[in-house]
Amino acid sequence: MARAMFDYTKTVLKKVSFDVNLFTKEVLKALNRLLPHEIEELKIWIQSLTVKQPELESCLIYLKTE
Repeated sequence: MARAMFDYTKTVLKKVSFDVNLFTKEVLKALNRLLPHEIEELKIWIQSLTVKQPELESCLIYLKTE
């Protein structure tokens, strides 16, 4: 079930990646839904996405882990 949520989150993020504000809202939702190891995986995925869409890089601040 959890893996399905991760895949669903990636699908949603791909669809809203045209708008930084929507993308940010969906990232914040994902932080509440996903497991800690999935959040790390999502961070890596978003970093690879920002290569083609650097405007989305500002969302990484929410995924910082101390």
